[in-house]
Amino acid sequence: MARHVTPNPVKLEDYAPPPYLVERVDLRISLDEHRTRVVARLSVRHNPLSRSADLVLDGRKLELKRLLKNGRKLPDDAFELSDERLVLRNPGERFELEIETIIHPENNLSLEGLYKSGSNFCTQCEAEGFRKITYYPDRPDVLARFTTTIEADKARYPVLLSNGNPVDSGELENGRHWALWDDPFPKPSYLFALVAGNLAHIEDQYLTASGRKVRLRIYVEEHNVDKCAHAMAALKAAMRWDEQRFGREYDLDIYMIVAVDDFNMGAMENKGLNIFNSRFVLARPESATDRDFLNIESVVAHEYFHNWTGNRITCRDWFQLTLKEGLTVFRDQEFTADLNSRALKRIQDVEFLRNHQFAEDAGPMAHAIQPSSYMEINNFYTPTVYNKGAEVIRMIHTLLGAKGFRRGMDLYFASHDGEAVTTEDFVRAMEDATGVQLSRFRRWYSQAGTPRLSVESKYVQEEKCLHLTLRQTCPPTPGQPHKAPFHMPIRIGLLDKEGRELPLQLEGEDRSSGASRVLELTETEQTFRFAGIGSAPVVSVLRDFSAPVELEFAQSDQDLAFLMAHDTDPFNRWDAGQRLARKIMLGWLQAGSDARWRAPEMFISALGATLSDRSLDPALVAMTLSIPSEQVLSGALDVVNVEGVHAVRDALSDQIARRLHEQLRAVYADLGCTNSGGLGSAAMGRRSLANTCLYYLVSGGNSDDRQLAVAQFSAADNMTDQLAALHALVHSGSPEAELLLAQFSSQWSEDPLVMDKWFALQASAPLEETPQRVAELLKHPLFKLQNPNRARALLGAFGEANPYCFHAADGRGYRIISDQVIKLNDQNPSVAARLLAPLTRWRRYDEQRQALMKTELAKIAGLDQLSRNLYELVRRSLDDADE
Repeated sequence: MARHVTPNPVKLEDYAPPPYLVERVDLRISLDEHRTRVVARLSVRHNPLSRSADLVLDGRKLELKRLLKNGRKLPDDAFELSDERLVLRNPGERFELEIETIIHPENNLSLEGLYKSGSNFCTQCEAEGFRKITYYPDRPDVLARFTTTIEADKARYPVLLSNGNPVDSGELENGRHWALWDDPFPKPSYLFALVAGNLAHIEDQYLTASGRKVRLRIYVEEHNVDKCAHAMAALKAAMRWDEQRFGREYDLDIYMIVAVDDFNMGAMENKGLNIFNSRFVLARPESATDRDFLNIESVVAHEYFHNWTGNRITCRDWFQLTLKEGLTVFRDQEFTADLNSRALKRIQDVEFLRNHQFAEDAGPMAHAIQPSSYMEINNFYTPTVYNKGAEVIRMIHTLLGAKGFRRGMDLYFASHDGEAVTTEDFVRAMEDATGVQLSRFRRWYSQAGTPRLSVESKYVQEEKCLHLTLRQTCPPTPGQPHKAPFHMPIRIGLLDKEGRELPLQLEGEDRSSGASRVLELTETEQTFRFAGIGSAPVVSVLRDFSAPVELEFAQSDQDLAFLMAHDTDPFNRWDAGQRLARKIMLGWLQAGSDARWRAPEMFISALGATLSDRSLDPALVAMTLSIPSEQVLSGALDVVNVEGVHAVRDALSDQIARRLHEQLRAVYADLGCTNSGGLGSAAMGRRSLANTCLYYLVSGGNSDDRQLAVAQFSAADNMTDQLAALHALVHSGSPEAELLLAQFSSQWSEDPLVMDKWFALQASAPLEETPQRVAELLKHPLFKLQNPNRARALLGAFGEANPYCFHAADGRGYRIISDQVIKLNDQNPSVAARLLAPLTRWRRYDEQRQALMKTELAKIAGLDQLSRNLYELVRRSLDDADE
C-alpha cells in the first residue's frame, strides 16, 4: 500500500464553515453521450462566518472550457486548477461566476454524477457526485436555489426532468429541444437531479391537507408501465401518513419518481425528482415477491419522508449523515408498522440489525452512528448509520413518549427549516420541547460497538420483592478501547405462572404504574426492586427490543419456553424462542459430538403449539418457526467455527422438520399455498407460513415432500410461491432443483429483476458445490458485473448470505470475491467496497482462514490505482492485523 498516495482523512473536529455561499445556480446542460456541455452560472458571496478568502470549488474528471467572473475571463494567476479542485484566489465579497465544462457520460461507469443507464441519462449526486458535473462547493452546508435548463435530442430523449417545478419548454434547431425547471427551495448540490430519456409514465394526483393539488408521476420504460401501481399507492399512503403523524405536507406542484436499472443505491431523495433503483418501483404479483412489495412500500415512503428530514432540513456535513438517514429509517419503519403488522415489522427490523449491523460492530469498520473521521464518505452508508441510527431515534421516542417526541419534532421543523444542521441540533430540540435532559444519551452518537446488557434476577419471598440487576459493558472498537456507560431505556414486564402480567411498583413508589414499564439504565450497574410480588415471576426483559444491545440473561429453558407460549409482548415472545434455539445450538457446539444432539421436548412442543394455534398471525408463526441464522450464532463466538455452526443449525432444522412433520404437512395443506389471495397482510401471512412449512418438509429429504414443492412451483400464480418452492429445492440440494432452475431461467430470462433472484438463490445455497457454481455463473451470458443489482445478487448473496460456502476452508470463496472486487476497483469503487466488506472481518476466524483472507486483502492493497473506497477498507482491516 506504500505505493499509493495516502488519502487525507476528513475529520469532524476540523469542520469549518464554507468560505463562500452560493445564493443561486443557473445550470444549462446540453446532453450528448460523448461530450455533454455544462454551463453553470453561480451567484456567490463571501460567508461572514469564515476567515478564508479563497473560493474552493470541487471537481473530478472535468474538462474546463471557460471561467468568467462578472462576465470577464479570469487571468491565469487568479485561480489554480488541479485534478480535484478549482481554487479562486481572493475573488471578493460578491460576484457572478460562469463555468463551462465538458463531461463524458458514456465513460462514467461509477454511476456517480451524470451517466447513462441503458438509453437514458440520469444522475446520482449523493454524496459527492455533483463535482463530476461541474465545479462547485460540493458540500451539504452550501444551499442554493437552482434553475436547470436541459437540452437534448428530442427523438431520443423526449422526456427532460429536473428538480422543482416545470417552468417552460421549447424546440431548438437540429431536432433538439429544451426544458426549464425551477426549484424554489434552497438545496445542497447532492440533491440535484436530472433525467432524460424515452420514458413512459403513470400519473395520479394527491390533495394535501390544506387543499393543494399535487401531480404525481412515476416514469419508467414503456414495457414496465403496468408494474407501477403499487409504488403509486405507497406514495399516496406515505403523503397522507406524514400529514397525520408528523404534520408534514408536500410543498411542490409535482412529485416524480424515475426507475432506472443501473443504480448504486436503493433510491435517492432529490427534491421533487426521486431516482430509484428499479427493484424498488416495479412489481406485479407474478414477478415480484411479497417481500418486494413491502420493500417498495418502505423505500417509496423513505424517500418521500426525506422531503422534510433530509431536504428541507439537511446535514451540515457528512458526519451528520445519520441525522437524516437514521431519522428517516425510523419514520419509514413506523409507517410500515402502522400500515401492516407492528409486531412483525419490529421482528424483521431487529433480525436485520442482528444479522448485519452487529457484525459491522464486531469488525474493523466499527464506527459510531456519527463517525469522527473518514477517507471516503460512501463507505459510511452503512447499517450502523442507517439502522442503528434508527434505533437511537427509537430510544429517544421511548424515553420521551409519543407526545413528547412529536413536540420535539415540531420544534425541530420549526427551528431549522431551510438549514443545514447537526445531530446536536436535533437532540437539543427534543430536550427543549420536553425538558428531558439527554446529555448522557448523546454517547450513542459518538461511541461505537454493540453494548452488552447483563441481567440478573433474584426473588426474595420474605420481602415479596424482585431484585433486578442490570449491568452494561461495551467491547473495545477501533480507536475506542474504553466506553462510558450509555443511557438505555430497558422495557420490562413480569408474568405470573398463568402468564398474566403483574402490576409494576418500584420500592418507594406509592402505586403501581402499569404492567410494562421502561427502566432507565444510565450507570454501569443498577438494581431495581419491585415490591408487592406474591411469588417468583417470569421476567420479560428488553421488550420490543427497546435498546440495540446483546442480551445476556441466564434464564432457564423452562422460563424461555414459558415466554414463547405466554409473553404478552409479541417481540419477546418471538425472541424467547430465538434465545432458546440459540442456547440449544451453542450447547451442542460446545459439546462437540452430534451423537447426543437432541432438542429438548419443551422446545419442539412449544413450536408445535405455536404452529397449531389458529388464533395467531400466520406471519408471526412463520417467524417463530425460523431459527437464528448462522451469522447470529457466529456472533456469540470468539472464534467462529464455520463448519460447527453450520452443522448445529442444520441439525436443529432437521429435528424440527422430523419431529413436527405431520403438523407441518397438515398446516401446509390447510393453507392452500397455490392460491395467491391478493396482497393484503393476511394473504401474505398465509403464504409466509405455508412456505416456511414447505421449506422444513423439503429439507427432510422425503420424495413425497419434494413433490409438494415441484407441484407448487408449477401451479403458483405468484412469484412468492414459485420462488419459495424453488428455494426449498435448491437449498436442500434436491435432485429436482436443476430442471426447475432451467425452467425458471427460461420463463424469466427477459426480466432482469427476476433473474437477479435466480442468481442470488444459487449463490446463497449452503452446498459444497456452491463456490464452483458461483464461479460458473460469473461467466453466464446474463451476468453483468457493471450492473450493481446483478453484482449484488450473485456476489453479495454469496459473501454475506452464505457464510458456510464463502468461508470454505480452501479459500475459494475469498478468491471469488477479491477477483471481482479488483475488476470493479476502477469502474465502480462504491459497489466494490460493499462486496469487499465480508473479507475485512478476518479476525473472527481461525488462523488458516485469517491467513487466506489477509492474502486476498494484500492482493487488493497491491493494486497500482487503488480507489479511496477500497483503500480505506483494506487499510483499516490490515491495520487491525498490525494491532
